[in-house]
Amino acid sequence: MAPTVLELLQNHISLSISCIDRLYINGYVPKLQQPWDLRRFLEQHRGNTFLSPALLKPMSEGLRREVKALEKQGIPIVAFERRQRKDEVAAGLHREFEHPSGLVFVGVAQERQSAFGARKVQQTGRIDFEWSRQSSYVNQYYYYILDEQWGPAFIKVGSYLPYPVKLCLNGHEWAKRQLRADGIAFEALDNGFLSCDDPERLQEICDRLSAEDVTDFFNRWSWRLPWPLTPEDRDAGYDHNLSIWQMEVSLTQVFERPVQGRHFFNQIIRDNLDLGAPERVQLLFPKKTIRSTPAPRRGYNTRVITAGVSPSLHVEHRSSHVKQYFKEERALRTETTINDTKDFGSNKSIENLEFLRDHGEQVNRKLLEAERVSQNCVLTQAALDRLQSSTFEDGKRASALRFGEERVMALMYCLCLFFHLPFGFRNRDIRPRVASLLGLTLDDYSANRMTYDLRRLRLKGLIHRIPGSNRYTVTTEGLRVAYFYAKVHLRILRPGFAALLEPDDPIPRPLRSAMAALDREIAKVCDDARIRAAG
Repeated sequence: MAPTVLELLQNHISLSISCIDRLYINGYVPKLQQPWDLRRFLEQHRGNTFLSPALLKPMSEGLRREVKALEKQGIPIVAFERRQRKDEVAAGLHREFEHPSGLVFVGVAQERQSAFGARKVQQTGRIDFEWSRQSSYVNQYYYYILDEQWGPAFIKVGSYLPYPVKLCLNGHEWAKRQLRADGIAFEALDNGFLSCDDPERLQEICDRLSAEDVTDFFNRWSWRLPWPLTPEDRDAGYDHNLSIWQMEVSLTQVFERPVQGRHFFNQIIRDNLDLGAPERVQLLFPKKTIRSTPAPRRGYNTRVITAGVSPSLHVEHRSSHVKQYFKEERALRTETTINDTKDFGSNKSIENLEFLRDHGEQVNRKLLEAERVSQNCVLTQAALDRLQSSTFEDGKRASALRFGEERVMALMYCLCLFFHLPFGFRNRDIRPRVASLLGLTLDDYSANRMTYDLRRLRLKGLIHRIPGSNRYTVTTEGLRVAYFYAKVHLRILRPGFAALLEPDDPIPRPLRSAMAALDREIAKVCDDARIRAAG
């Protein structure tokens, strides 16, 4: 029998590291966001007497000349072609770069940007311009850097006011350089870790990464690179603030042997297609077929997971999502990608980096907890009895959650779903799902009925209300109960009742053999459902 998810994660993991992975940071100048900011900048700060679009082009041309001058220092200037993969170009030039740190090359691309545009208007006795933000194609300069603290990174600078900036950094690469500085040996796994001589120290380093490290990187390089704003501009307060555009928080768990990772995904996909119900289970097939991974005779049109196929599981909510995949056939990577910080109740300021990392780590752990509990959902007789009858909890009457009742089972099926794992759920999130399972309209299954059901789930300890909000999270006990109810019904009772309706075997058999065969089949069904007897 294949090992369970719990057994694999408890007994067959050689290294487990949580770390910020990729970081995409926006840079913006707060004092250059509105048309009146532009007027103040050009007239009051730079001393121009007449605000005209003709003032903007020389500024862009000045930046272009500074970038062009880098060629004389031996720094390549690469014009990116349309749809060209920039990462592949960067990887090749990084391999050729012979210095421990520095500016590797500059990429130039014409890309759309929100910039200031002007429309001529006729004033009494003179011509004036009406300014607004418009979408325009302008040159974007990609400064590809090898940094002594961060390793490979890039800064993208827009060449036209208000000069938007983007940074791309990698937390794993930052951690690798801290390990090297401390003299700690490790083995890399792409942008992660396969092994480390001091795992505890490695985790401490990953936890130490802060907003100050990001800001230090930006300040260090923005003063060294060709920059659209002069030192005088920046001293006057026309400088960039940083905000979080996209952030990946990953948990990498390295299996002792690759086959254990395959066992993990086989169990997860098999166990959660009808219970956890992720939004997508994706099978990634190899781009090249070799002798060990030949293509199927009729092409890749099967749902069977075989050698050469990399499964991944996706849980999506609003703009953010969680992805779980088998990294380089060695490690389980559970990764929360934050595309909008508002999904986590936070603004985009770089100062919220640690707050968002903590929440990303919680989401990763919650997904793994749900997967573990789904295969270890045994209930004691006392716990089952408490659910089957009304009880008093904290002085309040908690209605029963009787196994087999249609409404109760619909609630339990919904608690098994992965949709609520990243951020919890509200009445209006789960109500349509329960109503659908009951075959009712939302008018028939009202918000008040949903409130009643949430109350008894909460009083029984199956869900927890997040303080200061109308959102709920499922407790560990709640996951265990929901999976137990769902598995017993979906995988034992329903197929069992169907089997009873089939015609009897016409061939007579001794009663002892029949009972032995029945016992073996029941044991097999229970094993397949991952339900064991209570100790």
